[in-house]
Amino acid sequence: MSLYAMIRPMLMAMEPEKAHRLTIAALKKGLGPRRHVEDSTLRMKLWGREFPNPLGMAAGFDKDAEVIGPLFDMGFGFVEAGTVTPLAQPGNPQPRVFRDFANVSIVNRMGFPGRGLEAFAANVAAWRRANPNPPGVLGVNIGINKETKVPFEDYKKGIEKLAALADYIVVNVSSPNTPGLRDLQAKDDLELLLTGLIAVRNSTGHDPQLLVKVAPDLGEGQRAAIAGLALAHHLDGLVISNTTVTRPPALAAELKGEAGGLSGALLKDISLEVLRDFYRLTEGKIPLIGVGGISSTDDAYARIRAGASLVQVYTGLVYHGPRMVEDILTGLGKRLRDDGFTSVRQAVGADNAPPARKEAV
Repeated sequence: MSLYAMIRPMLMAMEPEKAHRLTIAALKKGLGPRRHVEDSTLRMKLWGREFPNPLGMAAGFDKDAEVIGPLFDMGFGFVEAGTVTPLAQPGNPQPRVFRDFANVSIVNRMGFPGRGLEAFAANVAAWRRANPNPPGVLGVNIGINKETKVPFEDYKKGIEKLAALADYIVVNVSSPNTPGLRDLQAKDDLELLLTGLIAVRNSTGHDPQLLVKVAPDLGEGQRAAIAGLALAHHLDGLVISNTTVTRPPALAAELKGEAGGLSGALLKDISLEVLRDFYRLTEGKIPLIGVGGISSTDDAYARIRAGASLVQVYTGLVYHGPRMVEDILTGLGKRLRDDGFTSVRQAVGADNAPPARKEAV
């Protein structure tokens, strides 16, 4: 029996944030698993960077970049730390995380709690010094402080501080838990933001890829506008998607009135459909990272065939434990080979009408 299997009942009985803090503390002490699936079929080259596999740890788990190394040890091909804000902040009042055990889902309204950009960057820099030949690709997710008046300035600070440390940077404009944040997805606001932030990135002398994380609750016109902007500005990628503010009928009755974003299995179908639509709207020209409700090989493979070059997990890991990483990757390699693919890239978008395009790298 694995360590996680032994302690899972205790973790699930705890208040969710306490369980999370205990998990982070255990990983920092080296108590996490060390599992790596070596499979050449899973190797991925994207943006000129080498991914040992297409499965990543989503933003939200390692908010302060404290356990980057242990997450790679778990077998992830890439890790996205954050969301980080320029200034330390406590986030929203507790309780703010609620489990729906029956539906393997979570409602949260965390509100970007964290120690701030300086502490975050110091942790990333320390990891970089200790790992001159990193085992995978490191992304960071940047946000804004709750009280900020000019969002651009907060994102600018994040890019300037982290451009030399991160392989890619995700601009989070889609958390439902910071007032006004999702308004930045409006076409005119997003165009101004992208124009400015791309210029900031270019001025740093470093070349992290710049991505935007979008909400699953966008209307058809909003999706089309964002896709158009991404193409026009040669954005490096989109992360699809963040949590949803919708409340599916199956959600536990006591959680339907809780504010916040819904993640986990109840988000899966919504996020998959949004991903499929963005692949169509961008004509397969922009790499997409699929996230939301992924907890099995079938889930991950469906995202890839729908258009995701990479996939991420978080809530599934909370419920199923670290063995899930190995299980997904082992199964994914087999599924690819069974379907006649020799690489992940060949399967990206396979379920869609093939766009006339040159492969994005």
